[in-house]
Amino acid sequence: MLLMAEKNTTKLRFDEIFELELLPHADALNTFAYHLTYNDADANDLVQEAFLKAYRFIDKYEVGSNAKAWLFKILKNAFINNYRKKSKQPTKVDYEEIVSYHDGENDTNYASYMDLREEMFQHMMGDEVTIAINKLPVDFRTVILLCDIEGFTYEEISKIIDIPIGTVRSRLHRARNLLKATLRDYAVEMGYEDKRK
Repeated sequence: MLLMAEKNTTKLRFDEIFELELLPHADALNTFAYHLTYNDADANDLVQEAFLKAYRFIDKYEVGSNAKAWLFKILKNAFINNYRKKSKQPTKVDYEEIVSYHDGENDTNYASYMDLREEMFQHMMGDEVTIAINKLPVDFRTVILLCDIEGFTYEEISKIIDIPIGTVRSRLHRARNLLKATLRDYAVEMGYEDKRK
């Protein structure tokens, strides 16, 4: 009886930790997952998988530590594992999806995509910036999202994506330079001076 009571108390404690420290980061995880997958359904699946793994291994979580970084690392690892699985599978084509796409209006699909971006970034940046970030290679896009959007430190990013801090700095520098080159014309159009002249 005593052992059963201890298990119930531990489960209650883990449930409380999960709810108070991990669940509040769901929106940030969704945003990150969407930028990794570019697909709502895949992003939702990835976030759900990350939360399931976090709950299963909650005994490994140190209370009071950086819950957001811990969750992002779990999500990033799940993304890599899923990517590896998918890359080994033959390509599947869903005939129904193709027919419904061609039957629907392209403007409607584009509008819903634009609405999602507006909602995700809550007017933080223009569409041109979002598109430029999405065009970056995944390694560069990841460090930009983690640093400039989510506000993680270089050390936290290093732990999340398992690379040295120097590599984080290097990727961030290269990613920002790629964005700068891509967005130069847009910046001039928005009234900023082109310092190259």
